Amino acid sequence: MRLGVMMMTSDLAMPVPELARAAEERGFVSLFVPEHTHMPVERSRLGPVSEEGGELPEPYRRSLDPLVVLAAAASVTTVIRLGTAVLLPAQREPIVTAKAVATLDRLSGGRVVLGVGYGWNREEVENHGVPFGERRETVRRVVSRMRELWREEVAEFDGMTPSWSWPKPISGPPVYIGGGAGPKLFAQIAEYADGWMPIGGSGLAAALPALREACERAGRPMADVLPVGTLPTREKLDHLAGLGVEEVVAGLPSGPAEEVLPVLDAYAAAFL
Repeated sequence: MRLGVMMMTSDLAMPVPELARAAEERGFVSLFVPEHTHMPVERSRLGPVSEEGGELPEPYRRSLDPLVVLAAAASVTTVIRLGTAVLLPAQREPIVTAKAVATLDRLSGGRVVLGVGYGWNREEVENHGVPFGERRETVRRVVSRMRELWREEVAEFDGMTPSWSWPKPISGPPVYIGGGAGPKLFAQIAEYADGWMPIGGSGLAAALPALREACERAGRPMADVLPVGTLPTREKLDHLAGLGVEEVVAGLPSGPAEEVLPVLDAYAAAFL
């Protein structure tokens, strides 16, 4: 079982380049960071990790741009894969984002893994001019357009005339869709993603047959499964390995180095 790590970034947490270097030195295979472009003060949904009283933890208000911090991480590492868990394409413009992701992949030597998500925060999504109910289709469209820019020498789609866009990424990059198990999610994974990025990993045994069936209907191989934000135990990792999962991304606290490094060391001692 390969083990990566992820941390909610903030200007108060351990700098991501330092974390990336420490994780690579200890033998972790990947580092993932999330995205929130901003955090509306008034929210109609409390979110998946709201504290009692509806207040989100402070890092949600202070999160850093994932592509910028991963570029900084790439500059001080050589082998660890660098990923988003997750990027929010419905809140991004595809031409500029495709350029940024491709540049990051080139600078890192092909180490980018792109986890994408639909977004749970209605106000955050709609502040970008995207109706909340249209965010799934918007993600699909943005990812499709980015791939057109990555793969074609001359790319063209609605809203963009035939154009060159370089550099081209080295790694692809592989695209994983994050979210809870369900027929809509699995249909979109089977249609255009390389894999599923569930949070934690509980319930996978029950969910995997439906994902496999969706992939079979689409005439493609079974999608990869990459659980993120897991709090690992030996029993949990053995269970996931038995399901065919080859890599798990363990959650780290969002805090200064003196809080993060002991957890990183404990994971390394127990599982690497």
